[in-house]
Amino acid sequence: MNRKILWLALGLIFFWAVPAGADTGGAVSPADTAWLLVSTALVMLMTPGLALFYGGMLRRKNVLGTIMQSFFILCLIGIEWVLWGYYMSFGPDQGGVVGDLVRLGTSLAGLEPRGTVPGFAFIMFQGMFAIITVALISGAVAERMKFSAFFIFSLIWSTLVYNLLCHWVWGGGWLMQLGFLDFAGGAVVHISSGVSALVAAILIGKRKGYPEKVVRPHNLTMTVLGTALLWFGWFGFNAGSAIVSGGLASLAFANTFLSAAAAGLIWVFIDWARTGKPTVLGICSGAIAGLAGVTPAAGFVSPNSAIIIGMIAAIICYYGVSILKPRLGYDDTLDVFGIHGLSGTWGVFAVGLFASKSANSAGADGLFFGNPGQLLIQIVGIAATWILAGVVTYGVLKILDAVMKLRVSEEEEEIGLDLTQHSESAYTILE
Repeated sequence: MNRKILWLALGLIFFWAVPAGADTGGAVSPADTAWLLVSTALVMLMTPGLALFYGGMLRRKNVLGTIMQSFFILCLIGIEWVLWGYYMSFGPDQGGVVGDLVRLGTSLAGLEPRGTVPGFAFIMFQGMFAIITVALISGAVAERMKFSAFFIFSLIWSTLVYNLLCHWVWGGGWLMQLGFLDFAGGAVVHISSGVSALVAAILIGKRKGYPEKVVRPHNLTMTVLGTALLWFGWFGFNAGSAIVSGGLASLAFANTFLSAAAAGLIWVFIDWARTGKPTVLGICSGAIAGLAGVTPAAGFVSPNSAIIIGMIAAIICYYGVSILKPRLGYDDTLDVFGIHGLSGTWGVFAVGLFASKSANSAGADGLFFGNPGQLLIQIVGIAATWILAGVVTYGVLKILDAVMKLRVSEEEEEIGLDLTQHSESAYTILE
């Protein structure tokens, strides 16, 4: 029996280790390839940036736990994407629902160029999106979810939610066929992670002592550094989604910066007016809201529209975090739904308003440019994303809770996840 297992393992290793087919043809552009590779590296940097952004806002006894989740997802979903995620997402369409499953596990063999870039560059770029989407969800359940449960949930969620949604929107699925527009992931990344985060936060329950006990960020300097890395990486996230270098990438680059800057200002001004003090956490939160809000629109709208999108994103997310969340009483630890879910929903809706062929020939016109039908299509896409993410997340978490329990014990929560889940401590003195 042991020999059979050994031969099976060696066979699988040989199957995956067969040299991948080289790109053929003369269509590949060195300039476009270089741009996409740089963009891929920028998006990859966003996940460690997210780890710092999240880690600084937690109590010190849980900072390593959330950093570990982001780095673990970087490795786990990176492998999942190569073995089956890419083919589910971008393989030949099967009924508008999923890509071709025949080539699962073929280790990128025989990939053809995607336009003017090598297939390898395209698959790695798209893989970074799959990674950070799952990592975003971790912020909603920080300080109380078992690492083992998060591990299993992440793998299943990426397969059943992200891969399907990616195919629907970008891989030739039914939403793409309908004419739905999502330039860089407003629905695929931000709505899906935000809605799933809300469902997870409600199912797992509130942290011990919440909301009576005020939990303050233990290291805002770390959060600022994380924000800077996220903003920096977001240029690759949005502008890189043009795939090729040129005018479209330049438009997305400019819109990315302008929306984030406008949202950061508006959040600070609201904070200042309501509390009497402008805060560092506020400007960081506003910038992220603006970045998420413009993500689906970055290549479809003018810079003036991007500024408006960022401003409205800040208003929606500010009141979502400060008013909606307390009234509904859920404990989304790091406001994944309040920032990403709400801003992503607004951004996808805004495409239906502000999209303009005059800004760029790609895409379609929105309501404000004579095409109300586009807004209806965007609403359909929003609804489909909410339903898929919410229903699947609920089902997966309920099953996992019955099988292995999602939440750490009260004693483990009190001690902190750094020690109880990883036997490590970020600092020598716990709070």
